[in-house]
Amino acid sequence: MSLTNTERISLLRKKSDEALEVRRQFIEDQASSISSMAERMAAVIGAGKKILVCGNGGSAADSSHFVTELVVRLSSERNRTALPALSLTSDSAILTAVGNDYGYDRIFSRQVEALGLKGDMLLALSTSGNSQNVVRAVECATEQSLITGALLGGSGGILKDKVENTIIIPSESTQRIQEEHKFVIHMLVELIESDLFG
Repeated sequence: MSLTNTERISLLRKKSDEALEVRRQFIEDQASSISSMAERMAAVIGAGKKILVCGNGGSAADSSHFVTELVVRLSSERNRTALPALSLTSDSAILTAVGNDYGYDRIFSRQVEALGLKGDMLLALSTSGNSQNVVRAVECATEQSLITGALLGGSGGILKDKVENTIIIPSESTQRIQEEHKFVIHMLVELIESDLFG
């Protein structure tokens, strides 16, 4: 049976309240982590290096979103040079070839192996922190002397202890985590642009 209009409005308000509480707690706990990660990323770019980004599902879309904001720009109010970033989720030929030939767990690590250089940074997005293909990408990045960071949720999962820079959304809800990851993406780009361009 479908919801009544009153029930729909009640549900919207309930979910909005949940989202607001997650944001409030998250900013209270993690504001300095966002600032530190943005500073690190700006330093990577300022040194002539690049940022690689990966994630699955909604996090794959967020990976491409983040890279788009860096390569193009966040706001039409600031016309600046393109920033070097690559989404490891975007090339369907590479993803399907690696998945077919080596297994799905290696779809990102194979690209890190090919494209990652010492001093670059890998940003891993995972709501659980336990996605094996993302974990393997981080392990490969560490082996190749890349700087590592992650946007995570809940407890942070396996990745929490495998990366140098973490931002963890304090929620077990995938929806709330993904909403905050989008907010973090925009804040990171805004802070990076500020650091690099004033």
